[in-house]
Amino acid sequence: MNTPQGLKYASTDEWLKVEGNIATLGVTDYAQDQLSDIVFFEATVEAGDEVKKGAVIGTIESVKAAADVSSPVSGKVIEINEALANSPELINSDPFGAAWMLKVELANPSEVESLMDAEAYASYCETRGH
Repeated sequence: MNTPQGLKYASTDEWLKVEGNIATLGVTDYAQDQLSDIVFFEATVEAGDEVKKGAVIGTIESVKAAADVSSPVSGKVIEINEALANSPELINSDPFGAAWMLKVELANPSEVESLMDAEAYASYCETRGH
């Protein structure tokens, strides 16, 4: 399982890359592996929307299951990765790169501190089994 350093992780299997007060969000390698072949992604928010920590911001569907994607932070959506609508398989092949889902301008940067680092998230995933 790939768990890059320098990112923050939520127990709901989203990752955040924070640069200044902008957080880029996606789902983790663990999440895409559990879902298997992803065939659909839809953002349920739009640029300009305010999101609260824990709010659902999108839906992923695979051949096995559907899953909600939640925002681990509060803030204003400033960009959505439109490419994922046409290429949801990127979530399987490049979950930490091309498959970022949206960018949020942080309303409360301290919320990031409650998220896990790479080591903590890797340990958390191990406790869940496969």
